[in-house]
Amino acid sequence: MKINFLFGFLFLSSTFTLAQELNCKVQVVSTQIQGSDAKRIFDNMSKQVFDFMNNTKWTKDNYSLNERIECNIQINVTEKLSTDEYKGTISVVSSRPVFKSSLNSTVFNYQDQNFVFKYVEFQPFEFNLSIFQNNLTSVLAYYAYMIIGFDYDTFSKLGGTEYFQKAQTIVSNAQSANEPGWKAFEATKNRYWLVENSLATVFQPIRETMYNYHRLGFDIMVDKTDEGRSKILEALGGLLPVHKARPASFNMQIFFNAKCDEIVNLFCKGTSEEKAKLIDLLNSIDPANTNKYSKIQTCN
Repeated sequence: MKINFLFGFLFLSSTFTLAQELNCKVQVVSTQIQGSDAKRIFDNMSKQVFDFMNNTKWTKDNYSLNERIECNIQINVTEKLSTDEYKGTISVVSSRPVFKSSLNSTVFNYQDQNFVFKYVEFQPFEFNLSIFQNNLTSVLAYYAYMIIGFDYDTFSKLGGTEYFQKAQTIVSNAQSANEPGWKAFEATKNRYWLVENSLATVFQPIRETMYNYHRLGFDIMVDKTDEGRSKILEALGGLLPVHKARPASFNMQIFFNAKCDEIVNLFCKGTSEEKAKLIDLLNSIDPANTNKYSKIQTCN
């Protein structure tokens, strides 16, 4: 079990059953691929991706069933490049529970547009952290470690470092890969930069905000609603140094992809003073979602 991180959630389960880290739902969409056997092939791929994500041991920690990280992966296959090579997108969403409630809070929400992979039906999935074997399992393992890293950051300050480092190792191993998404020069928003920024000192306040937002704010809201909301507002203020150093950065966009709608809902019942402070802050550091934040003034 994640003893140092999830101590408060253990009471939810009366029985302790060891499980893997992820409770990952998988969907493979292949409606754009022609062929009478396409549906069967991608149904089988979906099952293999499910087994790979949920049955691989990603950490040294022991989990109970209720502690598994909730996540969703959707692979949208858009083009067949050759007999066994495909192009598409992969969307990854993960969440964590809010203490003493039935709510789940979105932690990571990202769509990777540069997903090229080979898939041979029923061929076993192989992955080794030390070497690059194929793009499909490397991308899946990369996002498994990113999911875990983001999740651990919400339970312990900078707690996800080890798993971001493992994701970075996958990136390093993939530098000779032909498939896109792994190299710094290809784009400013890809798998390389997502993990590179996550480990960079200049972006550390985002990770600290994730901890302060969840553990010090959201997790106390059932018992101390006003105090929890105040702590979340304080936590969001911690993003200002990142905005000043790297305005409109990729990882700030990743943060708000996960959090902007939730923030609006949380502060609908805030005080007028809280709403004014929040809107002023968010319009500065996340101008892309200004229209959403304007709703905070009128909702209740």
